[in-house]
Amino acid sequence: MTLTAGESRDAIGSEELEVWRMLQRAQVRITRLLEADLMVAHDLALASYDVLNQLAESPGRRLRMNDLAERVLLSRSGLTRLIDRLQRDGLVEREACASDARGLFAVLTDAGADRLAEAAPTYLRGIRSRFLDVFDEDELRQCAAMLNKLFPEAAG
Repeated sequence: MTLTAGESRDAIGSEELEVWRMLQRAQVRITRLLEADLMVAHDLALASYDVLNQLAESPGRRLRMNDLAERVLLSRSGLTRLIDRLQRDGLVEREACASDARGLFAVLTDAGADRLAEAAPTYLRGIRSRFLDVFDEDELRQCAAMLNKLFPEAAG
């Protein structure tokens, strides 16, 4: 079966479509499993873990909200709601941006860094067992090369 979008160069064969669907399913399944691991062991959602990790890896443990939203793949409003929850839990703080009165920074607190340090082994174990250990070194290099083709400007 070939699906078309009106032009022959836009046709997608069933095998091609299945590869696309496999990629989607793999990402969703692994993400759900990582989320479940973090929730059970640490009562921490995967999106929260990602925010804490992004802040921990940033200079001064802070990022502008717009930059953070882009890094964690959330809308600005979605990030705002998440930061509200993390702030209530004492894991992040908001700080005004001195150079832009409208801008805000999300800042990782010591409690947030501690929570991240507790959850990181669970997260990393999940990545290892559900993704990295499934492939040998050559397959991982091939996977990286193929994924880098999708966004070569982001490869590094």
